[in-house]
Amino acid sequence: MAAIDQVPDVVFKTRVRDESIGGENPFKWQDVTTKDIFAGKKVVIFSLPGAFTPTCSSTHLPGYEAAYAEMKGLGVDEVYCLSVNDAFVMYQWGIKLGAKNVKLLPDGNGEFSRKMGMLVEKSNLGFGMRSWRYSMLVNDGKVEKVFAEAGYSDNCETDPFEVSDAGTMLAYLKG
Repeated sequence: MAAIDQVPDVVFKTRVRDESIGGENPFKWQDVTTKDIFAGKKVVIFSLPGAFTPTCSSTHLPGYEAAYAEMKGLGVDEVYCLSVNDAFVMYQWGIKLGAKNVKLLPDGNGEFSRKMGMLVEKSNLGFGMRSWRYSMLVNDGKVEKVFAEAGYSDNCETDPFEVSDAGTMLAYLKG
């Protein structure tokens, strides 16, 4: 896990609604850059191993969703959840969990996670390459604070979840 001062420059492959397509999946691809997300904004971003997985679905994303208004009140412009999943999986996961405020960011190829030094092998779980669990505060593209879970390693036998939670980030934001 390398220390990083600036978020990496990547293009995220997202999807947007396009009613001209019709059918049950009326979406088209849209590229969103790191600059689009972080430039001129104070952003909380947290990353997790996968949509629909137990801790991610029961605690991690719901915790940030519940803390969203308080974070906004502390000067945060946006809150993003990143996972090495594709845009369609992230969209369906958001619907399933009822996420209304946290924006779901697909890192389908793991490029952002890799450039952050947070991409790990999780083949022991049948996941392939995934993001390590962490959260960070980014101010105008500059990484202000990172809370990375202990034990960073490939094929980690546990799923640590102690410091990347919404409560830890809220405590930091409150100073």
